[in-house]
Amino acid sequence: MHRVGVIISDHFQMLALSTLTVLEFANYACGKTFYQPRVYSEFGGTVHSSVGIGVETLPFAPDTFADTWLVAGVVSPVQEPASDGVVNFLQTAAGNARRVAGICTGAFVLAQAGLLNEKKATTHWAHARSLAVMHPGVRLAEDRIFIIDDRIWTSAGMTAGLDMVLGMVEKDLGADIARVVAHRLVMSQRRSGGQTQHSEILALAPRSDRLQRALEYARSHLGKTLTVELLAEAVHLSPRQLSRLFRQETGKSPAKAIEGLRLEAARLMIEESRLSLDTIAHEAGFRDGRHMREVFIRGYGVPPQSLRTGR
Repeated sequence: MHRVGVIISDHFQMLALSTLTVLEFANYACGKTFYQPRVYSEFGGTVHSSVGIGVETLPFAPDTFADTWLVAGVVSPVQEPASDGVVNFLQTAAGNARRVAGICTGAFVLAQAGLLNEKKATTHWAHARSLAVMHPGVRLAEDRIFIIDDRIWTSAGMTAGLDMVLGMVEKDLGADIARVVAHRLVMSQRRSGGQTQHSEILALAPRSDRLQRALEYARSHLGKTLTVELLAEAVHLSPRQLSRLFRQETGKSPAKAIEGLRLEAARLMIEESRLSLDTIAHEAGFRDGRHMREVFIRGYGVPPQSLRTGR
């Protein structure tokens, strides 16, 4: 049995507790009670979330143990730092745990406890700069969904905590169980930790189902030559209808929208892999490395190789 302790404090984000649903369905999927979650706070009793809902908790005790600790974030981590009692408990508990994770701004608590010194970590994009200023020893990767550095896990904000805990399920119980859980939770895709918090599809803001499907098809087939005709066929529209939808809903032509998807994919591969730039250009669907360089400079203002020189 794998014991999981969730640490919450007043004004915590309720969404952090949704990670327990991932563990619940993992137990269903593997046919046994593998995960045993418990919710803790410094003094126990009722702890109120940021929306005022109270949650009953267990108090910290000298013999309190968990294989995994999940630390929930609060709405204003700068104005509401963790108490000394939480920090001291976490410093001790972390040494006996298999892993410790910060959900959203829970990374601030881990940083207070000294657990993120010289560790690569992430947090909600809106609070990333504050984390970097307050805790300069953190190797911040502010645009990642979740990051694992040794025994320390951190996630971006909100739903990214689900992705992180689902990643734990995959590590503990295997990819098949993780896929079953994702399907049960109606997660459209299981996002890996390397994915960026910025989503090009979200930025394009497609409203119609058909345009969303066209963009998802494009993102899944970037290695192909993606013509308007091919995308239109995939979503059962005429090329003219699809082009009009792109203009109406994104303000971009299909070619420009797809270029943004290629750029996003290439950037991720450059930062997270050791593939050559020519291979990445091919995988992302650019004509060649020179074409990818031109698009990078136009989109980001820097050549693609600059994303590796600082590592």
